[in-house]
Amino acid sequence: MNRNPHLNELGEFLKARRAELTPSDVGLRGGQRRRVSGLRREEVALLAAISTEYYARIEQGRLQASAPLLNEIAQVLRLNDDQRTYLFELAAKENVRPATPADRQRVDTQLRRMLDDLTATPAFVIGRRTDILAWNRLAAALWTDFGRYPEQERVFVRLLFTEPWMRELYADWEEVTRLAIAQLRMESARYPGDPRLTALVDELSARDEQFRQWWDEHDVALRGKGTKKLRHPVVGELTLDWDTLTCATDPEQSIIIWTAAPGSPSHDALRLLASWDADRKRTAFDTNA
Repeated sequence: MNRNPHLNELGEFLKARRAELTPSDVGLRGGQRRRVSGLRREEVALLAAISTEYYARIEQGRLQASAPLLNEIAQVLRLNDDQRTYLFELAAKENVRPATPADRQRVDTQLRRMLDDLTATPAFVIGRRTDILAWNRLAAALWTDFGRYPEQERVFVRLLFTEPWMRELYADWEEVTRLAIAQLRMESARYPGDPRLTALVDELSARDEQFRQWWDEHDVALRGKGTKKLRHPVVGELTLDWDTLTCATDPEQSIIIWTAAPGSPSHDALRLLASWDADRKRTAFDTNA
């Protein structure tokens, strides 16, 4: 068995996508009753116009497929844009010596400056493995002061599973968490052999059955933008839009900015939260003076 982590992950990814489809999804007759759901290898091979043995070797991580063949398989498996990006990202790494990223990322200077200037908008900088690299005051008021966690535990995906307050904060916790896992797996295509990522996955898999199940589904997603509902203990329910700005000098860190439509209840709630945080800081200063 080829031990190249890129090829092994590519094969597992294809296997997971194959399991999601039925013969009718791809225009085939169902045939006899199946012991397991999903397409068979021979059905994918038939539609991709290759032998079953050839396709099996791809799924087993023993063979690197050409770009045209991967494109054909992507069409057969009905991959969306993010899934296709992940597939070709993995395939492109096959002939590259696996790299290990530096253990520590330093927040980009301009991203830090932007954070400090955003006084009415919560924002934080997220790095590889969903490490939280920096945050502004309003982000600390909305989530928590991330500085109270050791650096190795200051990981967004990890906090979603280990901190009860995160489950309470997100009204759509499962949706948020599954997306975070899909984004983490997408990022992992750059460094499938990253020991810190492996340690994080092993830890969360041992701690939480849901994480283990969702990670094994091999879903992937690019980090983009969206809308989330939060239940804050001070200002109540919030509906916030989030967007991602990627650092030009270090694409492995991005600033996530959270906003609300002007004049909306959530916009007013953010202003209230900023005022509450300022009063809290002023009180703490007066007490210590």
